[in-house]
Amino acid sequence: MENKIQADSLSQIGTETLSIIDLITSGGTGGNIIMVTLGILSFYAIFILFERYSAIKNASKEDENFFNTIKNFVENKDYSAAKTLCQNTNNPISRMIEKGIDRIDKPMTDISAAIENQGKLEIYKMENNLSNLATISGAAPMIGFLGTVIGMILAFHQMASSGGNIDVEMLSQGIYTAMVTTVAGLIVGIIAYISYNFLVSKVEKVVFQLEARTTEFLDHLHHNE
Repeated sequence: MENKIQADSLSQIGTETLSIIDLITSGGTGGNIIMVTLGILSFYAIFILFERYSAIKNASKEDENFFNTIKNFVENKDYSAAKTLCQNTNNPISRMIEKGIDRIDKPMTDISAAIENQGKLEIYKMENNLSNLATISGAAPMIGFLGTVIGMILAFHQMASSGGNIDVEMLSQGIYTAMVTTVAGLIVGIIAYISYNFLVSKVEKVVFQLEARTTEFLDHLHHNE
């Protein structure tokens, strides 16, 4: 008798598991469009996370020998060699210093302005697509809620068109299906929101690093005038 009860329980659990899958895919045309949209947004958010993390990590890499060599070139007034080294080094700080070396015979304010402008460009490159991630974090929950509203409208439409013969099972399934879109939207929104703040903190760390290096470079120029 106990074995029969356990078998019935397992069978019921399996049926419930299948019903959840069915609920996700049985929301009608509107619900399916919402779920597909949220799926696309989730993949895009994850792509931005890994792509931007890789780009920011590469931008934060710094070769200590590079900066020491630049300072030696500046001390020896060998600006041509310093510029060549900058051109052969692919990172934000080398491109910023190169802009400063291009204006080495200008006043310090012009050199600083050139470096600052290049720095803004480098920050813009690092922040590429972060605004899209922020948009996803805000839009995904609203899209999910839109699916819920559509599902609720359809559920109440079934009630209105049933002529008083309300099928409670069908109605509850419609409402549960509507709620699934809200859960999906919140999950996507949370992933995008956490990813956005994580990447912003990484960018801020690199910006601080760039500011420190450029300030050190400008101080070195000033002492060697």
